[in-house]
Amino acid sequence: MPFFRSRKPDAPPPPAEQPGPDADATTDDESYDADGEEEGFSASDAAVEWRERADAVIPGGSSTGSKRPEALFGPDDRESAAHYLRAAGCEIETVAGETLVDCTMALGAVALGYADPLVTRNVVQAAHAGNVAGMASHLEVELAERLCDVIPCAEQVRFLKTGAEACAAAVRIARVSTGRRRVVGAGYFGWLDWWAADAAGVPPGAHADYTAVPFDDLPALERAAAAAGDDLAAVMLEPFVEREPSAGFLAGARAICDRTGAVLVFDEIKTGFRVRTGGWQEYAGVEPDLATFGKAMANGYPLAAVVGRAAVMEAAQRTWISSTLAAENGALAAALAVLERHEERDVAAALWETGGAMLDVVRRAVAASGIAGVTADGIGPMWMLRFDAPARQDEFLLRARGHGVLFKRGAYNFASLAHDDEAILAIERAASSALVELCERERRAR
Repeated sequence: MPFFRSRKPDAPPPPAEQPGPDADATTDDESYDADGEEEGFSASDAAVEWRERADAVIPGGSSTGSKRPEALFGPDDRESAAHYLRAAGCEIETVAGETLVDCTMALGAVALGYADPLVTRNVVQAAHAGNVAGMASHLEVELAERLCDVIPCAEQVRFLKTGAEACAAAVRIARVSTGRRRVVGAGYFGWLDWWAADAAGVPPGAHADYTAVPFDDLPALERAAAAAGDDLAAVMLEPFVEREPSAGFLAGARAICDRTGAVLVFDEIKTGFRVRTGGWQEYAGVEPDLATFGKAMANGYPLAAVVGRAAVMEAAQRTWISSTLAAENGALAAALAVLERHEERDVAAALWETGGAMLDVVRRAVAASGIAGVTADGIGPMWMLRFDAPARQDEFLLRARGHGVLFKRGAYNFASLAHDDEAILAIERAASSALVELCERERRAR
């Protein structure tokens, strides 16, 4: 795995002639000393300057909520680098010159590894062919056909750019297909108005036809469906939320929809191409009518999809779901490369194994430290560290980062194919050291 040197914060890195993890990404900037810092300008200075520049021009400092500095490290941190220069394999190089083993993998969007050579090659070739034109790309047809081969419920496909768009499109398709309005759901479905009831600026009427129920609570789901009556258009579920659902939850949702004529929708944005190639529906053996995919489907390139039974998907032609760049060549080519990787080997099985090893070493570190109020939960492909107090979590994250590993604040940490034995050992050392230091600090404070 390559290591990089830092650059001045006001000088972005030049593009590599051949992008990819095998490229030589070092710089020839002789103003840096052997530690990768400009004389008289510290790594902390670089991190703070980039954060100040971001705050001045981007509300919150990042366009992605979970990448805001306070979301990464907690509200009290003011100095940690929150921007990266390069990413390769499972490592990222920050503007402060750090090289970190990344357990977040771009919020689960990257399962193969950053800058995977095959994905990069496909994307570069697509760019040379013209990434967008006044006609639909032939790659849109090819990828849709391939998705129908690997996703159980998929007979037809519509592409979009983000998971939030895909979920909104699935709801619209379900409403048009059934001629009904009400949606009952459990999970997180993005930032758009139809679902985001608690967000400022969302008028109450925008989500008046949506009822939230707790994940894995079949009686609550039954009651909400009954209350919707003949106007129930869809039951929309994240099939995995921090833990596997109990026996019967997904099957119970399927039965509700079969009984009422509503559309069952699975949000597979996180689980698709990770738990199984075809998502949780393939893993659990419960097939929805519609499903949304994104994130690992294109290994971090911007692509999402609504897939489903043709009898339901045909409703997309009776409403308006469209985006100029929904199916541009670069992202389509990335997804085709991901499918090729999944054909070469059982990627999902590897993620279960690798993620299981990551989870095991963190659990060992927790046990060895003797710390109370900290647990490691979840499944191999997507797991989390839980702390009994946010301040303790934030301190752990900063200490672990000091030992070379970036953990996710909250759910989830994600496995990738790039997390090899060396990376897993680094994760164990960082978790162990950070937890022991946290224990010692708390002991001295008593």
